[in-house]
Order: sequence, then structure tokens, then C-alpha cells
Amino acid sequence: MDQKTYDIGMKMRRMVLGDEYVDRAIQNVDDFNRDFQRIVTQYCWGEAWGDQTLTPRERSILNLGMIAALGKMEEFQTHVRGALRNGLTPDEIRAVLTQIAVYCGIPVGVDCFRVARPIVNEHQKGKK
Repeated sequence: MDQKTYDIGMKMRRMVLGDEYVDRAIQNVDDFNRDFQRIVTQYCWGEAWGDQTLTPRERSILNLGMIAALGKMEEFQTHVRGALRNGLTPDEIRAVLTQIAVYCGIPVGVDCFRVARPIVNEHQKGKK
């Protein structure tokens, strides 16, 4: 394991997803998923998200599109929260979801708006 890349990954993972989410994932580590969690942290968050060529905000936009295209709505909701943490506004998320609907299909767009709406509403209530 590359400890430096892992540490960068853990920092990015916490920044984007929040301590509560990451702590919950780490608490669920066991012999079955330990290596997978290391891979997620080291490669996904350390290698990809840790590369400073793109901003976390830009990566959030990419992730929303890719995860929507894959139809992985549970993971999508996690990244809607991450996108808000990375500075996307509700209007920007709406524009991203509209583009997703055009390029991935209206049924995918329907799912994305359905999943994102309560998260965005919760975020807006917290800002008031």
C-alpha cells in the first residue's frame, strides 16, 4: 500500500463525503471488505480525486453524470451531497441533472431529480 496516496485519499474522502459518512464506512470494515475499502480510499480518492488537475467541484459534476449514466442511485445520492459540499449550488445541480436527462434519457433524469430533490431541499433548509 502507498501510505501517502492512501492518506491523501482519506483526506479527500472526508472533505467530499463528510466525517460521518466515512466513519460509518470505516466502522463497517471487516475481513471481507477491508481490501476493497483500501482500494476505494487509495485509488478512487487518492489517485483520482487527489490529482489537483481538476477541482473537487469539477469532479463532482463528472461523478454525477457518470454515476447517473450507470443508474447507481444510492451512490448518486451520496455524490449529490458531495457536490453540495464541493460548492455546487442547487441551480447548478438542476442544470447538471437536466443535461443528464438529455444525454442519458428522461427515465434516468426522473430518477436523478427524484433522488436529488430531498437532498437539495434539506441543504437549502440548513442554509436558512
